[in-house]
Amino acid sequence: MTTLTMADHVAAHEAMYAHYDELCGRLTTEELAIPSLCPDWDVRGVLSHVIGVEHVLDGWAPSPDEPPPFDRLGAFQAEMADLDPAALATRVAEVTSSRLGHLRSLDPTVVDAPSITPTGIATYGDFLRIRVFDLWVHARDIAIPMGERLGDAGAPAAMALDEVASAIGYIVGKKVGLPDGMSVVFHVIGGVERDLAVVVDGRAVAVDAVESPDVEVTADVETFVMLACGRIDPQARIDSGRINWTGDSEWGERAARNLAYT
Repeated sequence: MTTLTMADHVAAHEAMYAHYDELCGRLTTEELAIPSLCPDWDVRGVLSHVIGVEHVLDGWAPSPDEPPPFDRLGAFQAEMADLDPAALATRVAEVTSSRLGHLRSLDPTVVDAPSITPTGIATYGDFLRIRVFDLWVHARDIAIPMGERLGDAGAPAAMALDEVASAIGYIVGKKVGLPDGMSVVFHVIGGVERDLAVVVDGRAVAVDAVESPDVEVTADVETFVMLACGRIDPQARIDSGRINWTGDSEWGERAARNLAYT
């Protein structure tokens, strides 16, 4: 995983905010009501959540003790529920602009400060990477049902892949269940290209490389990350060729169908 500076995190957030600003600037009332990939949420519901979290984080100082004021989220979501498309776009742009200003104002060293994160105490950089992951995935929760295919290049895609890569040992050992003594390499292709190798030796462990893996699985960035998030149907992506495998066919198929860990 690449070491990221505060400037890297700010740039990734800026790119994701620009996406949401552009999206909300063109959504219609009917499009806001399209069911998303998130159960029980339409497009408006996803926007209310993901932008609401950014609203809550605006001004919050990273801390290992004091969590963000998530009690403010409900009021923001209630506000978003009653806005027409133009007013919603304006509100989203206000939040993203303010939050970006807050991020830019922080001392660069804050990236290494200890902080609460959704996965435990780590650093504020880890927290920001998880936020980019969340923004990236939710963008596709909206785009895929709308029939839009988003680009998979750039820092946000790399950070989203980093987040899944950090759990690849758990995915292979607990979700796929690859047996002891076997190995697998995931070839992630597209805008971000990376090989993720795992060897099972008592337990599944990520390694730098495997010379002759038992299984090789190839998928584009969106397919790999969204399958890992449990958002999309594996069969549809298998049928379209966006995920495939070589080597041991049984375990290749099992890996393709059992990436979901979140």
